[in-house]
Amino acid sequence: MVLVLTGFRAVLGSLVVLAAVARAPYQCASEVDPDRRLYEDPSEALYELAERFEASGERRARVDTLRFLVERYPSSRFARMARRDLDALGDAGAPGGRAPGDRAPDDPAR
Repeated sequence: MVLVLTGFRAVLGSLVVLAAVARAPYQCASEVDPDRRLYEDPSEALYELAERFEASGERRARVDTLRFLVERYPSSRFARMARRDLDALGDAGAPGGRAPGDRAPDDPAR
């Protein structure tokens, strides 16, 4: 009796898994509705994040976000805008550069 019950559980478990897998495509839409999409692509979201950092006075975070955007999505139109912003910041756009107002690592005022 125990063997029959164990076999029944295995079959029942397999059927439950099969039913869940068969239903999965209906639970997860593959495409986001364009009318509900907030951003065109990830580079736009990153640029918006960098702008929010600027508005809140977090210049270091802004520069880091702009650099990441340029490195990760170099052909994006937002990467071009990010490069322009980094150039406007001067040394902040160069690797290892600092945003205006940042102190040097050996600055004793830190």
